[in-house]
Amino acid sequence: MKKLILGLFLGLTFLFTSCGENKNTDVVESGTYQGVAEEVEPGEKEIYVRTADDKLIELYFTDATQLMTSDGQTTNFESLKENGKVEVTVTKEGNKNVPVSVKILD
Repeated sequence: MKKLILGLFLGLTFLFTSCGENKNTDVVESGTYQGVAEEVEPGEKEIYVRTADDKLIELYFTDATQLMTSDGQTTNFESLKENGKVEVTVTKEGNKNVPVSVKILD
């Protein structure tokens, strides 16, 4: 019986800790940053960018966010790839960063 309870406890602990992963993200000043798109979530239109100075920026795209290829052509969200190099221009609004533009560098 103790093994069953322990197993259930450990299973539930794993389930709750793996759901809704809590990332430690940074809020940066308004500006342009280069980095790597560590995570791309198409369903949420969200990316996590690791900057050259090791900050992790969480960006939710808006209807006004411009997404471009390296040569300046407009592209769609599906063009973003995890671990791809990007250049992001963000505006700091309170405790979040809003992406003005994202350029895919490779």
